[in-house]
Amino acid sequence: MAMTLRTDSAVEAALTFLAEREGLSRQEVVTRAILERAERLGHVDRVDVASRELKVEWAETLDRLGTV
Repeated sequence: MAMTLRTDSAVEAALTFLAEREGLSRQEVVTRAILERAERLGHVDRVDVASRELKVEWAETLDRLGTV
């Protein structure tokens, strides 16, 4: 699917730098950045869910530890 990405001179310079530094096309740099960001946010979401579940599961123990 085609998409137009509007950038300013700072983004253009950064994109060119990354593409040259990594030996990738500018399109590949953008694609990887999007996928990496999505993975990172997904990880944060999974950690949040696990933390909430564990707080409920270990609430009594955490309560006791907090009062020692």
